[in-house]
Amino acid sequence: MREWVRIPDKTTVRHRLEAHQGAVDGLTEIVTGPKRNPDGRTQYRIDVGQPQRLLAAEEDLVILLDDENLIMMNKEKIEYRRGMTERLRGIFREDRFCRATTVLPNGRHKGA
Repeated sequence: MREWVRIPDKTTVRHRLEAHQGAVDGLTEIVTGPKRNPDGRTQYRIDVGQPQRLLAAEEDLVILLDDENLIMMNKEKIEYRRGMTERLRGIFREDRFCRATTVLPNGRHKGA
């Protein structure tokens, strides 16, 4: 089995089924439901703007990309985001990445 590489904290992700969007805020070993990360014992904590963090297994998350196809990470420099994007693209399949969608004031969507 190859070594598990986790999605870094501050990376913006979207839940595949529930469409919740937020930033990775660490791992927890207090797991809900049957799904686990590849380490077999944790789930990601996702900050979706509520007091409680959403818990999700890696397989349920999609990593969001900005307009330059770099992973979105709050307050991180472009060089770091570029390096992390290359690293994660070397690990995850292409369907695990998605362009972020922004709703403009006129109600139209920007992005994918």
